[in-house]
Amino acid sequence: MTEEIVIIGGGTGGSVLANDLAERLDEEIDSGDVQVTLINDGPDHVYKPVWLYIPFGLREPEDGRRPLRELVDNRIEIRQDRVTEIDTDAQQLATAERVSPTHYDHLVVATGSTLAPDEVPGLAAGGHDYYSEDGALALRDELLEFTEGHLVLSVIGSPHMCPAAPLEFVFMADDWFRKRGLREDIEITYTYPIDRVHGNPHIAEWAKPLLDEREINTETFFNGEEVDPDARTLRSMEGTEIDYDLLVSIPPHRGVELIEEAGLGDRGWVEVDKHTLEAEHADNVYALGDAAATGVPKAGSVAHYQAATIGQRLASKVRGQVPTAAYDGKTICFIETGMDAASFVEFDYQNPPSPVTPSEKIHWSKLAYNESYWLTARGLI
Repeated sequence: MTEEIVIIGGGTGGSVLANDLAERLDEEIDSGDVQVTLINDGPDHVYKPVWLYIPFGLREPEDGRRPLRELVDNRIEIRQDRVTEIDTDAQQLATAERVSPTHYDHLVVATGSTLAPDEVPGLAAGGHDYYSEDGALALRDELLEFTEGHLVLSVIGSPHMCPAAPLEFVFMADDWFRKRGLREDIEITYTYPIDRVHGNPHIAEWAKPLLDEREINTETFFNGEEVDPDARTLRSMEGTEIDYDLLVSIPPHRGVELIEEAGLGDRGWVEVDKHTLEAEHADNVYALGDAAATGVPKAGSVAHYQAATIGQRLASKVRGQVPTAAYDGKTICFIETGMDAASFVEFDYQNPPSPVTPSEKIHWSKLAYNESYWLTARGLI
């Protein structure tokens, strides 16, 4: 009987894992002993880091989109469908397009993050974001018209995708306005919900002097609670109020609802063992990337490294061996510090990050990685 591996989600984690399994289990797939199915609710794979560059006119949405079929090994079945229910007891899925359920022997949840701006009254009407394609395009239009006033970048949702991106945005905006001779007429304020400028204390310690040097105001312990679009004010639950002319927010994030409905974790994050990535509340279920509640950043590099761990563990199980592969928390991240300079960090569960001195060389390295990302998605690098 064919052993069925089903992956939900065709983002970085799902795509890299599908290609990893196609290579790792090539003989079993070719003989029909294993079937790998990737279910995605659209035809395309989207590389979300491109959205950071759209507001500054440096990229277009199509730069971050490729047909999923072009990226994933032909031996992997790709189904364009939406999973509506996960029954972990029966080990089957219900989907929008099929009447009969889909059985799985091993399930991998790679459903990513979604934005939930409506959780903050007034935020959807009064704020902008670059964490979605539509948001990045709308913000681009606003930035082009913004020549004076108060720009506020408020981190409201945590955890959120790409934890360094809020810092990147204000560093890039500061440099962008300076190069256009507008910075003297524009005030920039950065807010963060805890008592430092980033969730990781080592990155916060590195970033705060840079923010001060750029004359970017910081408001910490600021948990955005309500936006008044008419008065253009942002209020925090701590009682602080900030007036703005342009509000850019990192809205609340959550996973997909079916995760919580399946009893796999709260707010759509699958509770997993942070090393094995196995679900805490169901057998034969894994999660990776943004969907996995491991405590590490919700970043593409994390999903990439986690995919290798799950690929090895699934191959061992299929072959009747004891899985030994473990994810060590490895994360790498480029951090733009302007329009032509960037830093870089690498860390894991045991070793904290230590950002390197920003340079133009690292900036171009990040841009080069963005261009070569499609090889990563194909599992080639």
